[in-house]
Amino acid sequence: MVWQDVAMSEEVPAKLRRLWRRPETSRLGRPATLDVETVVAAAVALADRDGLAGVTLPKVAAGLGVTGMSLYRHVGSKDELLELMHDAALGDPPVIADAGWRAGLRAWAVAQRAVLLARPWLVAVPTSGAPSGPNVIAWMECALAVMAGTRLDWARKIGVLTLVGGYVRQSARQTLELAAGRGEETQAEAEAAYGRALMGLVEPERFPQVAALFGSMVFETPDPVLPEASGVDFDFDLGLEMILDGVAVSAG
Repeated sequence: MVWQDVAMSEEVPAKLRRLWRRPETSRLGRPATLDVETVVAAAVALADRDGLAGVTLPKVAAGLGVTGMSLYRHVGSKDELLELMHDAALGDPPVIADAGWRAGLRAWAVAQRAVLLARPWLVAVPTSGAPSGPNVIAWMECALAVMAGTRLDWARKIGVLTLVGGYVRQSARQTLELAAGRGEETQAEAEAAYGRALMGLVEPERFPQVAALFGSMVFETPDPVLPEASGVDFDFDLGLEMILDGVAVSAG
């Protein structure tokens, strides 16, 4: 009913109404030529093209053919725009088959990492608060549903969600930064060159364990395949498996 919509618009902060695309209280006059969806879509397209540093309110406004001030009717600030962009770009979570909590969490982590690698600017969006947007909440629901059959209580489920999500974000950030740093060189080539260079510099008397590491030729050896691994990236898979091993102690 209309009165329910009006009541909700008064109780829910404007920032959350925009994030969830809830209608504002009806106003008389000419309909607005812009809406939140249009502004966010333009900003996401700009970030996809120029990176997060290329997104400014004046640039978004110019791309839409409007004045910068007109955007403030639809986004309250640059920080709010970034939150709106993050939620929109994250998209829907994967549909995960009922194959147990461990396989489900692995699929959830791999899917989220793929989104972050496809849109590198997402890892640069600052975390400004607890999950709030509809897409972020949908990813949260997906992970919680995967853990529904475990004996984890709510606090531990949130802890697992935070741990795995944080690991995925940091792994994606590191992968992107290393890729940018090595240029045309492959990861295997970069690791081999790194091992050879450091092996000649690290003194066994001063750094016995590190010297043994480089002497093991691990950086010259192709990455093995982990049991049940996603096949995305050995280092990512190894870390994820170790985290899931820890979760298994409490999950039952």
